[in-house]
Amino acid sequence: MTEPEHVADGVPGVVVEVSQMVRAKRKRGASVLEVFMENKLALAGGIILILIVVFCFGGPLVYHSNQISSNLSIANTAPVSGHPLGTDNVGYDVMGRLMIGGQSSLEIGFVAAMLAGIFGVLWGAVAGFFGGFIDTIMMRIVDALLSIPVLFVLLLMAAIIKVNQLNLTLAVAFFAWLVPARLIRGETLTLRTREYIQAVKGMGGGAGRSIFAHIIPNAIGTIVVNITFQVADAILALAALGYLGFGIPPPAANWGAMLSQGVTYIYAGEWWLIYPVGILIILTVMALNFIGDALRDAFDVRLQGR
Repeated sequence: MTEPEHVADGVPGVVVEVSQMVRAKRKRGASVLEVFMENKLALAGGIILILIVVFCFGGPLVYHSNQISSNLSIANTAPVSGHPLGTDNVGYDVMGRLMIGGQSSLEIGFVAAMLAGIFGVLWGAVAGFFGGFIDTIMMRIVDALLSIPVLFVLLLMAAIIKVNQLNLTLAVAFFAWLVPARLIRGETLTLRTREYIQAVKGMGGGAGRSIFAHIIPNAIGTIVVNITFQVADAILALAALGYLGFGIPPPAANWGAMLSQGVTYIYAGEWWLIYPVGILIILTVMALNFIGDALRDAFDVRLQGR
């Protein structure tokens, strides 16, 4: 009778411990949301980003324009009732062009950031967890790639390979994973010395369990914040490539290529070719940076006990 009683006595304790962990996670999530909602710039950035996404992806459902075939007879037309933001140098409607250009820019930016985040997190977590020779080799690879001028390599890749949305996404993600790898490696070096990681090792748990079940979840704040900034960086990198003439070829569009074309005509007074797309790029990057700053503050453990 003694052994079953011992087991029975232990069950409520386990239930209470699990319940406390669940409540702690909920409290932390509520605290993160509270800190984020108190940041007015972050709220403004979130609203701006939502409006831009709705404009780019929902706009074409309401505002219909021909973005497949050019029409030179209406090229460089100033804003009129039929074309609220005018037309470009080959007759494409600028507002419709902003929408489809925004779709490709946002899609490439978010997908490239996610791919870079996933690969960078895995790379940094493995390097930091094992340490020693493995860490040295893996991080020297990161250092070597970081020493290469990113824009130069992206231009070289764009000149060699066929430029399309998939290749541009992979090209941007190829270098974007380096920063999250260094960040997560630093987090892992700290987390791997914690008691729960040592307990997992003592109980026979493998490296995979320690990394995926404990280290990565505990570094989620750093991961989320970094991905937010990576999206902004990817959009800027894509805009730079498009500005230099290595964007998605027509009839597809991206904001960088539109900006490059607009600069050619800015001295002719055709402001509608540069200001709308320039403002959209600035607003998108600013909104993502505001959100990233707020998330960084929200996940800061020093603010959790406010």
